[in-house]
Amino acid sequence: MTQTTRLGMLTPSSNTVLEPVTTSMLSDLPDVTAHFSRFKVTEIALSETALGQFDDSEILRAAELLAHAKVDVIAWNGTSASWLGFERDERLCQRIMEATGIAACTSVLAFREIFRARGVENVGLVTPYLFDVQDRIISNWRASGFNCSAERHCGLQDNFSFAGVTELEISDMVRAVSRQGCEAVAIVCTNMRAAPSVAALERELGLPVYDSIATTVWKSLALAGVETGRVQGWGSLFEDLKSM
Repeated sequence: MTQTTRLGMLTPSSNTVLEPVTTSMLSDLPDVTAHFSRFKVTEIALSETALGQFDDSEILRAAELLAHAKVDVIAWNGTSASWLGFERDERLCQRIMEATGIAACTSVLAFREIFRARGVENVGLVTPYLFDVQDRIISNWRASGFNCSAERHCGLQDNFSFAGVTELEISDMVRAVSRQGCEAVAIVCTNMRAAPSVAALERELGLPVYDSIATTVWKSLALAGVETGRVQGWGSLFEDLKSM
């Protein structure tokens, strides 16, 4: 009987993009399945209410439900640590492992790992977020050694609305930051439909383009012991960093 690898994904409740995109990415891997658990996230802002959505206790409850499915890894498929700080995701991974005994990872920590592996220092940042959230991301990433040398954002707050940003709009933002100068582009949000355009954008621009959903899938596969290079057609991330 074929051994199945199960990837557990923690998902913002109002997200409608990451589940179908993740499933598409894994469609050519019949021995790998993705399973999702939600907790309440409806807006992205710096208000006390919005920040409180990412309290570890809510996320841990969702993680414990994924553990019932005997998943091989649990990933926080969201980008809140970009504005809250990398240490938040480091602590979350530790708490998930302590609570469930299952290895954990996050989209944002995967970005950091990828940047360090590729020697990326100047990043083009693309998000749907408000200006103050974008500014906080830029500050946090700079403190960790990643300079956001160019940025574009949509000025949106309602998490559900992020899925309405079109692939053309996302691609135009990526093109804009590439023209300003950067070593790689980071599309930071797991509720924007960017991943299907990444491979074509990389060919057009000659730059690596990293999407948040893709970074989560990449790290989840690696942590579960699955060869990441088996994912084809979704950009250089899977082609260039197979063995990490």
